[in-house]
Amino acid sequence: MPGVEDMSWPAHPTGAVEADLLLGVAPMKPLVLICSKDAELYLFLSHILGVDGFTSEPAGGVKEAIAAADERELQAVVLDCGPASATGSTICATFKREPRTGGLPVIALIAPGAENQHLDLLKAGIDESFVRPIAPATLLDCLRTKLALPKPGSNGAENGSWLCCGGLEMKLDAYRVRGNGHDIHLGPLEFNLLRHLLEAPGKVFSRDELIDAAWPNNIHIGARTVDVHISRIRKALKAASPDSVIRTVRSAGYSLEKPDG
Repeated sequence: MPGVEDMSWPAHPTGAVEADLLLGVAPMKPLVLICSKDAELYLFLSHILGVDGFTSEPAGGVKEAIAAADERELQAVVLDCGPASATGSTICATFKREPRTGGLPVIALIAPGAENQHLDLLKAGIDESFVRPIAPATLLDCLRTKLALPKPGSNGAENGSWLCCGGLEMKLDAYRVRGNGHDIHLGPLEFNLLRHLLEAPGKVFSRDELIDAAWPNNIHIGARTVDVHISRIRKALKAASPDSVIRTVRSAGYSLEKPDG
């Protein structure tokens, strides 16, 4: 998979939430810039942000981050700070010294082994930092606090609910899957695929539909790649929720079987 800096996701500019509310239209989703060269991490973060009402834009380095700030109405910035790179503090310092971006909340996710970056990030003006791994709910709560946004579910939103099929349950805002009460650990792509199947148990989805649901638009994915990820999901379900079955429909695609009764 190519690095995030090679990807060109569609733009998602946002407007002022207050103005939208006054005009009686649905507010645009808050746009979060994710600065990372790790494509898998970007997919993971963009997914958990997406199900919680945010949208995201990737940036692979300082130049891409500055360009995004010039072209988009950003609401917050998340920095991936790895042991082999110190660009996080550089991006933070660049944003904080510019009047237009100085007020943006900047949150650092520090990889294990990169804890020595704490001091540089503090000097750069970081608003919040966490050492990975971090619970998705912790990051989401931090963003909502910094942006003064209501908690999901406080307005009856669907985000806080579980998707269920028999003994299989998925909590979207917590990025959590359980089978018969046991946690099932999935990667971001497997989570996206299973979520799509769980949203319509019994429905047969073609491989193309599953690709559209789980992968960014401009990445070419072959049918064999879908089969590999479905196989991983089946293996995880077999261990924790053997009654949850993903059925292969020859020449058509895949379906999550509905429980009897």
